[in-house]
Amino acid sequence: MATPAFADPPKGLDARIEALRTRSGTPGMAVAIVENGKVVLAKGYGVRKLGSNAKVDANTLFMIGSTGKAFTVAALATLVDAGKIGWEDKVIDHLPDFRMYDPWVTREMTIRDLLVHRSGLGLGAGDLLMAPRGSLSRSEIMKRLRFIKPATSFRSAYAYDNLLYIVAGAVIEVVSGQPWEDFMREHVFKPGGFPDATAEEKRQLATVDRAYPHGRIGGPVRGVGQMQLLDERSRLGQAAAPAGLIAASANDLGRWLQIQLGAGELPDGKGRLFSAAAARDMWTPVTPIPIVPLPEPVNGATPDFQSYALGWEVRTYKGAKIVWHAGGLFGFTTVVVMIPQKNVGFAIAINSEEVEPRTGLMYELIDHYLGLPRQDWPTRFATFQRSRLDAAQAVVKQKAAAPADVGPSLPVTRYAGRYVDAWYGALVVGQDAKGLTVDFTTTPQMTGRLSHYQYDTFLATFDDPNTEPAYLTFGLDRTGKVTRITAAPVSPVADFSFDYQDLLFEPENSK
Repeated sequence: MATPAFADPPKGLDARIEALRTRSGTPGMAVAIVENGKVVLAKGYGVRKLGSNAKVDANTLFMIGSTGKAFTVAALATLVDAGKIGWEDKVIDHLPDFRMYDPWVTREMTIRDLLVHRSGLGLGAGDLLMAPRGSLSRSEIMKRLRFIKPATSFRSAYAYDNLLYIVAGAVIEVVSGQPWEDFMREHVFKPGGFPDATAEEKRQLATVDRAYPHGRIGGPVRGVGQMQLLDERSRLGQAAAPAGLIAASANDLGRWLQIQLGAGELPDGKGRLFSAAAARDMWTPVTPIPIVPLPEPVNGATPDFQSYALGWEVRTYKGAKIVWHAGGLFGFTTVVVMIPQKNVGFAIAINSEEVEPRTGLMYELIDHYLGLPRQDWPTRFATFQRSRLDAAQAVVKQKAAAPADVGPSLPVTRYAGRYVDAWYGALVVGQDAKGLTVDFTTTPQMTGRLSHYQYDTFLATFDDPNTEPAYLTFGLDRTGKVTRITAAPVSPVADFSFDYQDLLFEPENSK
């Protein structure tokens, strides 16, 4: 049984949120808190975008990133409750064209496996198919999945991925006969009572009361420099929506917390969104997550236990069970957190990438509801983030300052050509009067220039400053012919979705 919430929201919470928002340079925030089944706070703070006076309110839409994975799980739960699928159904029984790299994994992969990050894929494997932008369909992404080599054996280790949630969206489509977006609208958002939430890009961008993305880009590493407005249309491909392209307001998030804490029951007592049995499955730990101790000054946030359930991470903090998930998109970050034993939950969505008002406030609220002594978690996380970014800048600057004065081995014209990776597609290295150019053709507008770094490695910088720079290394055979290109991100803190390290390009028609 859940015990009552330890306390009402902290005194002076509005002022605290506003101070953190201002101090971090975050333009706007949305916060929702639920205690004992009631929404005690659903409110907006700040502005929707820099340079505008339009205020964030309780109905302002924020992109909530990977916290939306739990909504996709809820959609699957409605199909489980209807008897149309089971969590242990083999994926291939619903999607006959589904293939993983290993035929045995293809045969054994279940719907549950799609959701719990134990497939054998590496961290973020294949994300370049839909990030930083994408135009591929869900079916095309699923076709390319078979060419991504595993990093570990099936069900042996945890590694966060996005592509299998896209496959989960495809399962919903084939079983229901509806596009995932339509199913979400008609079977989750509407019956669940989410007035503002949407999974449709056109609707989100047509909504006047929406937040805009912001970030610090253009410096040596992302997160350094002036806060600036980002292009809201430069975003993940819509195929990735089941993994994290839902937009929701503070009011929506408050109701979502009520439904989750109520084990699927609607707050007004008029039925259920999903069954109590499905609710138990959602929160039941499946895949253990290795614990890496956090450094000071945030070491106290290191969990004692953590694992992944169905769209949720389950961990312990100071002996208390925490059910939560974080979300991050370019220019938006979110957390949704529940403390079941206190029957409390809260959500924080911000239209920036700052850690202080999101993760810092998260731990401050957890401590409050657990009755623990107050720590200044926002300051601790801000200090941690500054140290992390300072170290990353030092690494990037050191690499740039001291490359080996060797190479390239060939005249630059001999590096030009069309190269293909089995899962990603084509990379085109071109040449113009200024030197070598590069085009990652699968990703819209992922074009830029190559400059020599050292040996046969070139630095790829992109026309879009939102795209992480990369090192491209050309491998040569004994005759001096290019036989392969490998890649790696320049920044040690680059988002894992820039999975350059998973690429292996070979000259087209080389086999």
